[in-house]
Amino acid sequence: MKAPCTRSHLHRLVQTPMNELTAKLRQHARKITGPRQAILEVLRQHQHPMANKEIHEALGEKGCDLATVYRNLHTLEGMGLVRRFDFGDGTARFELVPEGQDGHHHHLICTGCALIVEIDECFPPQLEQGLADRHGFSQVTHRLEFFGLCGRCQTKGVKASAS
Repeated sequence: MKAPCTRSHLHRLVQTPMNELTAKLRQHARKITGPRQAILEVLRQHQHPMANKEIHEALGEKGCDLATVYRNLHTLEGMGLVRRFDFGDGTARFELVPEGQDGHHHHLICTGCALIVEIDECFPPQLEQGLADRHGFSQVTHRLEFFGLCGRCQTKGVKASAS
């Protein structure tokens, strides 16, 4: 059952200006530190979720130690500025949450080369509501990731790794 996702995926098309991200930091009464701004800038420039180590490497000369990256990502996640994704490989990945959105979307991940494709389709709200009603739940949401081999890995004959 394929339905268009009711949540927006504009984060791929529109980069949130850095001054808006800094204003959000101020709204949450948090210090606007150099590492926080640098991490937000790295995430702002990337379309797909990044691991802590990838963010650390991308910071380059304006960087900070890896422990600071971990701490700041945890803080930024708590503030709703970034969203954490788990692709089943034991590595948390983070992505900037665009202004006015909750960051909800899905991914198709290549098990050969780790290519990440964002998916615009989502479950219809009736499915979530039906599950909630049948089982006595409320405020039901979901996280769903798809795994497979991309065309390039298929041509190279890469075998899928177990996820």
